[in-house]
Amino acid sequence: MTLAAPERAMPTEPLLYRVSDAMRVLSMSRTVIYDLIRTGRLRTVNEGRARRIPASAINEYIALLEREAGEQK
Repeated sequence: MTLAAPERAMPTEPLLYRVSDAMRVLSMSRTVIYDLIRTGRLRTVNEGRARRIPASAINEYIALLEREAGEQK
């Protein structure tokens, strides 16, 4: 008798986003996303020749915006 390996629960949200997906998630244009990447405000990783944005980087960017908003008060 063989035992089946336990199935891992797949995350409901992607861990890596394409630029087009990040555009939708952040409601920003392609140009703005690439400007954020170029200036280092939005972190990316390379998967082969493709540039991907980790979900954690999107969360970090949102936290950065919240901190900046708090400093302006």
